[in-house]
Amino acid sequence: MKVGTDAVLLGAWCTVDNYLDSILDIGAGTGVISLMIAQRSDAMTIDAVEVDENAYEQAVENFEKSDWGDRLYCYNCTFQEFADEIAAEEERYDLIVSNPPFYTDNFESDDVSRNKARFTSALSFEELLVGVSKILSKNGIFSTIIPFKEEENFINIAKDQHLFLNRICRVQGNKTSEVKRSLLAFSFQETKPLETHLTIEIERHQYTEAYINLTKDFYLKM
Repeated sequence: MKVGTDAVLLGAWCTVDNYLDSILDIGAGTGVISLMIAQRSDAMTIDAVEVDENAYEQAVENFEKSDWGDRLYCYNCTFQEFADEIAAEEERYDLIVSNPPFYTDNFESDDVSRNKARFTSALSFEELLVGVSKILSKNGIFSTIIPFKEEENFINIAKDQHLFLNRICRVQGNKTSEVKRSLLAFSFQETKPLETHLTIEIERHQYTEAYINLTKDFYLKM
């Protein structure tokens, strides 16, 4: 699977400056977000969960070839299974990130791996948030990126799990396009959300200063 803009945005935007000890990446794919967070933070434990075997194997290979291989570990299982086991062991994560599946069943393809990675049948928003609430530390942060049209629904489901919106950044491709994505950060503390906005491009392949400043540490040519 290619490196997507959503993953790059989340990996660069999520907060890592709170002296984090343990981090979890849900639906790691090939490990891009985990690697970005390893580059940005000193956290000693960066775990990843990936249900698709091919993506899992590539994530493990990418972790091992990186400069941070001793801090990165990937599990090949469903997030529901993983969350239940971690909760039973009473372990918690200081930061949880997820670039979750978001296409509905109506648009599923014949490619099972792509369906697992991209469709809500593999992991619903509710299942995701229930699991996160079980294993997020008391002062921990959960960060994610979802379609803008799902924003209100996702925030309401999170609230049912006592997860409250603290930060939000709405993302559009260029100044004339619709807002397509919402970057969200939640915690168990209820605060007035900090709202920001990001435009990615001025025109095709000409990036805005804000996008460059956010992501330049991760591109070879930016």
